[in-house]
Amino acid sequence: MVKEPRAGRVKTRLGRDIGMVRAAWWFRHRIAMLARAMQDPRWDTLLAVTPDTALSSRALPPLPRIAQGPGDLGARMGHVFRTQPPGPVLIIGADIPGITRAHIATGFRALGSQDAVFGPAQDGGYWGIGLKRRPAIPARLFQNVRWSSEHALTDTLASLPGLSVAYLPVLADVDVGSDLMRLSR
Repeated sequence: MVKEPRAGRVKTRLGRDIGMVRAAWWFRHRIAMLARAMQDPRWDTLLAVTPDTALSSRALPPLPRIAQGPGDLGARMGHVFRTQPPGPVLIIGADIPGITRAHIATGFRALGSQDAVFGPAQDGGYWGIGLKRRPAIPARLFQNVRWSSEHALTDTLASLPGLSVAYLPVLADVDVGSDLMRLSR
């Protein structure tokens, strides 16, 4: 899941701390590094892009792309889950410097025996969510989730009643300037 890296439109909380141009630059380079690191013959890597008009953006790596569609983050992730070919899908955020191929492989392995998998973030949200998508995606998926809060993971879990869930390691995302400072130490 990526936003087109445009100053003032992406990583705005980070931009308030380090400047909008620097935040967009950081995110653009983070997406490029992530795209190289996540390519693996065991899975297909695509960029789910917002806004939808950015599908042809030259600011994004040359990978297959799909539109996220309209709505809040939950609506857009739901769209990605609902429009992919059959099989498990693992969605990751692009602002997680510590993510590795091993995390992705572990997530897909977990979906062999579990209905869902989460990669929790240190702030109460999550850096990744995967669904087996069989027999169907829950109708309540992402309802009443308080996005960008310490409740995002708990609220999302509440929208998946009765599903078996596995967890990946807790990783840190970059939302504000202090997150970048912590990572550089």
